[in-house]
Amino acid sequence: MKTLAFILITLISGAIAGTILGLINQLLVEPYIDQAIEIEVQNTVASGEPVDLDELVHYRLWQKGGEIVAGTILGTSISALFGIVYFYSRDSLPGSNNKKKGLILAGIMFFVIFLIPALKYPANPPAVGDPETIEYRESLYIGMLVISGFTALGVAILYRSLGQNRKESRKIIVPAIYAVIIALAFAVLPNNPDEVAISADLLMNFRIVTTITMGIFWGALGILLGSFWDVVKPHETRAPKLRTV
Repeated sequence: MKTLAFILITLISGAIAGTILGLINQLLVEPYIDQAIEIEVQNTVASGEPVDLDELVHYRLWQKGGEIVAGTILGTSISALFGIVYFYSRDSLPGSNNKKKGLILAGIMFFVIFLIPALKYPANPPAVGDPETIEYRESLYIGMLVISGFTALGVAILYRSLGQNRKESRKIIVPAIYAVIIALAFAVLPNNPDEVAISADLLMNFRIVTTITMGIFWGALGILLGSFWDVVKPHETRAPKLRTV
């Protein structure tokens, strides 16, 4: 294996996909955050507390600019995991080339790592959530993420261990096991404890565009890594040079 080439294409793919995520969020997600912050400011003023609007404007400008850098860092971090999973599962993934294989794996990981936890604990904009419950809410989300991720890893190992002689049965049994465990997690884990203080339309639109942008990120990551893989072929080893006498 070409280790250095593998590391480079993995991190570069994540950096590009993360930067794309940060840029798209500027267009799709930030307008809803601005609306939510405006509601939060109005509620704060109505309660009699002072609000420094100039400081808020400067903070938002800094926050929006930093979001692109944060997206790049996030993409690089996620791509490290994605690259390792892709290396070990590449031969088992369907598809005629690495771009298709990468896109399929990205879809699976988007479903397992983002969509399932988000269905139980969806993302909320500012003005939703009590600051005192942040750590509790984060622990619930991480718990759902861990359950989904390790369950997916376990059923993937089970899928491979059943072998080709049980090809048809494992297509039914393995997804069913994952579905049952996730259903139990949904039933056992508590719901988000915070009240929603903004309009349902704003909240739903925010969650929809957040899901869309994350889907774009995962799709870009899969296609980029697969494209680089087809060019660099890091899985191939160089043939040893023959010594001439």
